[in-house]
Amino acid sequence: MTIQFDVLHAVLGVLILLLLALYVTKKGPKTSQRQSAAEPVEAADTQLEETDPDSALQLLALLQQDARFVDFVKEDLASFSDADIGAAARVVHEGCGKVLSSYFSLSPVRQEQEESSITLPEGFDAAEVRLTGNVVGQPPFKGTLIHRGWKIVDVKLPKVVQGHNMRIVAPAEVEL
Repeated sequence: MTIQFDVLHAVLGVLILLLLALYVTKKGPKTSQRQSAAEPVEAADTQLEETDPDSALQLLALLQQDARFVDFVKEDLASFSDADIGAAARVVHEGCGKVLSSYFSLSPVRQEQEESSITLPEGFDAAEVRLTGNVVGQPPFKGTLIHRGWKIVDVKLPKVVQGHNMRIVAPAEVEL
């Protein structure tokens, strides 16, 4: 495969992270108790909550407006060349970057350089760090930072007119 597909995956990853960030910033943690990363979560202990999808719908509409994101993802790419897909991905990437910089302030979760050795002390925030590989025992954990992570510092989504149908991500266009 060529680099064009890597860009596509990066764009999709950004959308997933943004939707997750919106969920986290809207709901926030409900408890101050932290579970150790080495302790399994029992299904009976987990309480799932319904979320209001309006912020996610608004973000999707912004990504469609500035990056034609939904059009790109819904398009059947089988008949297009890698060069055509790469050119389209470049437009989507630029538009997604514009949405990110316009409405979100991001900061790395970890300040160390990727591929550096780090130690996670007892009591580290398991919501900020995902342990991978051979996870056994209790903290402190020593490992290699694969990805610094991202966290949302500030969200500045535009205000919406009361009664606006958030489920219309992109209205149909009719030229007269």
